[in-house]
Amino acid sequence: MKLFLKTKDFSVSKEDFELHLDEALDMLVTSPQPENLDAYYESEDYISHTDSQKSFTDKLYQAVKQKNLQNKIQLVDNQNNKSKSLLDIGAGTGDFLVLAQSKGYEVAGVEPNTRARQLALQKSVNLEPKLDSFLGTKFQTITLWHVLEHLPNLQEQISDITSLLEEDGTLIIAVPNFKSFDAKHYGTYWAGYDVPRHLWHFSKTSITKLFDRHGMEVASIRPMWFDAFYVSMLSEKYKGNTWYLPSAFFVGLWSNLMAIFNKEHSSLIYILKRKK
Repeated sequence: MKLFLKTKDFSVSKEDFELHLDEALDMLVTSPQPENLDAYYESEDYISHTDSQKSFTDKLYQAVKQKNLQNKIQLVDNQNNKSKSLLDIGAGTGDFLVLAQSKGYEVAGVEPNTRARQLALQKSVNLEPKLDSFLGTKFQTITLWHVLEHLPNLQEQISDITSLLEEDGTLIIAVPNFKSFDAKHYGTYWAGYDVPRHLWHFSKTSITKLFDRHGMEVASIRPMWFDAFYVSMLSEKYKGNTWYLPSAFFVGLWSNLMAIFNKEHSSLIYILKRKK
């Protein structure tokens, strides 16, 4: 694999990393991949493991999250599943499962971070630390909202995840898209890289090829419109731009406008089914 880009962990450790291009899969790989990844999540700045509303960025994240939660549930409902069994992998502080439960879903979740699990438990959502807890169980819907890029041993994890899916079930995966305009615009500073927590960086081609090996195919792809603005805001902050809000708004807007034509949104949701 050849060097694609040099970047750094802007949010926690400030360490330098590289992204290498896997041409066969059209995917970027973070290098090096630290053995003790847990240490890179132990920060108040890693907001998906907290319910923080301290800063303006925190408040904006939580506001957007609430809107996204409604969109996610609607997307799951639209799959016309026979049953309402749902497994959310990388469930964070459990808000998606709380909402799903209120809509009549039988929910289960996986979250390795202890602090996030504790916050979820306060919302009456009991999360398991490992996927192993569900081996032998089948779910009609499995969701990974910005989680696949975090998982080590990628092929093994995909195999384990797909084994938990009902034969006619639906797998829903949301990931950043390094082919988007905002990714190209910000380069080294693009917050969607989020190294080293993001070990892999996907394109449409890579998702198709990775899951094809496990008997899955992409049924449809949906955009995540808000991500272009939020990722651009973080990217502008990483660049040290005092006027990060107006700059991020225009970059995010342009990225979404470009994506109307090239379909390369900042983040994409892949809806996958078993091959017939």
